[in-house]
Amino acid sequence: MRQIPLGARGTSALRVQPEHLANRFKDAILPQVLATPVMILIMENAALNAIRPFLDAGESAVVTAVDVKHFAATPVGHEVRATAEVVNVEGKRVDFKYRQATAMRRSAAEPTSEL
Repeated sequence: MRQIPLGARGTSALRVQPEHLANRFKDAILPQVLATPVMILIMENAALNAIRPFLDAGESAVVTAVDVKHFAATPVGHEVRATAEVVNVEGKRVDFKYRQATAMRRSAAEPTSEL
């Protein structure tokens, strides 16, 4: 892995489909809105896209810690977009801050994570 600069950014987006809904993941009684685990997947993909240009061939990364506040429900058909920004690098540990938004709301979550 090459040096990852502070401020490196990546994005990931997903149009919410029925298989992404909370009532499919946990309990059928839940509303038909984006499940938090899927929101975290979008974040993780944004983080990977932020550092992908600095990875060597055959390298990848996974998020090892997540702190998420999910405060906007997103129904089927709406797009959710995450932008990850590198805010700290210590050895192989990379910390990110995120902006996550939908067409319905500028901010759907307030997450941070580390790889």
